[in-house]
Parts: sequence; C-alpha cells; structure tokens
Amino acid sequence: MAKKDWKLKARKPVRHKKIKGLIQRLTEPLGIETDLSSAFLETATFGPWNLLIVNKSPLGMEVGDEGGETIAFPTLRGILAWNPTLKWCEVDHGAIPFLMNGADCMAAGIHSACGCIQTGDLIWIRDQTHGKPLAIGWAMMDSEDMVEATKGKAVKMLHHIGDELWELEL
Repeated sequence: MAKKDWKLKARKPVRHKKIKGLIQRLTEPLGIETDLSSAFLETATFGPWNLLIVNKSPLGMEVGDEGGETIAFPTLRGILAWNPTLKWCEVDHGAIPFLMNGADCMAAGIHSACGCIQTGDLIWIRDQTHGKPLAIGWAMMDSEDMVEATKGKAVKMLHHIGDELWELEL
C-alpha cells in the first residue's frame, strides 16, 4: 500500500478549557484517567483525522462514523501513553503481519475481547502476548461473536502501526 502524501494542516494551540469536552469524549469511554491541565495542547488536521496533539505528540483523533457522528478516540500513541482498559480485542501472533500491512482483522485471529464491544464501536487491537497496541478499527461484530467466530471480518481497519499517522513526526 503506497503512502499518501498528507500534510499537517490548521495546526493551532488551544486552551484546555476550550477542548475539555473533546478530552472527556476521548478518555471516559475507554476507562482512561489522565490530567492534561499542564500539557501543551494543539489541534490539527491530517488526512481524514482531526488530531489532538499533546506536548507535540498526536495522542487523540476525531473520526466520522457511518452515521455521520464524530467520535473521539486515542491514536495508537495515545493508547501507549494512556493505557486504556476498555474497548480492546486481542489477536494471536499469526494476525500481526497482516495488521501491520493495513489488512482488516479477521475473527479467526482474535482470542479474547473486552466484553463491552458492540458492532460499530471504534476499538483497539492488541497482541495476545504483550498486550501492546497494534491497530484501531471499527468493530464488525460484538465482542462475544469476535471470540467465537472462526471466519469473517471482525474489525475494519482505520489506523495501524506503520501507517501515515503512526509515522507522523512533529
């Protein structure tokens, strides 16, 4: 898959109180507890993502779902920084090379999942051995179905390690 030539646009500093709602939408549904009151916050646009940049690292993004709603979610760097406890699924070692190439996550590779996932949720995928984040995508099945299914697409890929957003340097 060829890299896209996206540019960081409309980068500007913002006050914490001005984006307090975004920070709550980003952290609360995933069980994240963080204090960004002393952080240097910026917003910017990069490709399809509206980014929240915290201390010069893109930790959050806003994306549109199929219904037209905007959903806030941590980027993979945000997941590494904040260590969320909800909305995850775990894949075996065999699925990792496919995910790193941007492939959708198939149900056969999923071994466990957080019980709160519903079809249409934005979730993060981690490796079974170390629990490290690998990708972010849209759940195509509920968590119970993801774990039990032996075939079919379970997560439609949005962002993965090695993509343009992961490689973005600020």
